[in-house]
Amino acid sequence: MGTVKSLNKWANRHTYLPIDLLRIALGVFLFIKGLHFMGNTQILIDLIKPFQNLAGSVIAVHYVAPAHLIGGLLIMFGLLTRWAVIAQLPIIIGAVIINFAGDMDTNNLLLSSTVLLLCIFFMLYGSGKRSADYYFKMQQ
Repeated sequence: MGTVKSLNKWANRHTYLPIDLLRIALGVFLFIKGLHFMGNTQILIDLIKPFQNLAGSVIAVHYVAPAHLIGGLLIMFGLLTRWAVIAQLPIIIGAVIINFAGDMDTNNLLLSSTVLLLCIFFMLYGSGKRSADYYFKMQQ
């Protein structure tokens, strides 16, 4: 717990508007991807097709869209950012793996790798000063 507090203090001292805009853009991107997967579940099923033998493929289909929708909103507003990013990590790591196991598309690989790096950054950095977490912390 002390590590999280020290990371929060460091992040709040070193927060900048472009980093907050990057967090908001990541949240918007994940939310839009969640809407896309919810509207086109066949695309998601086709993406998971290389792993259809595994027992968790049906669970994954029902986890990806809601996790992107809710996690994207939480990341966008900066509320429970670290927890929302941790919920996104298995999906995004899976997206990177799917690019190697299935048809390798360099655009999708670049996109998923960038989102993975951003998620790892915000898992360590937190939500910053311009966030709901910071606002609620200051109201106490």
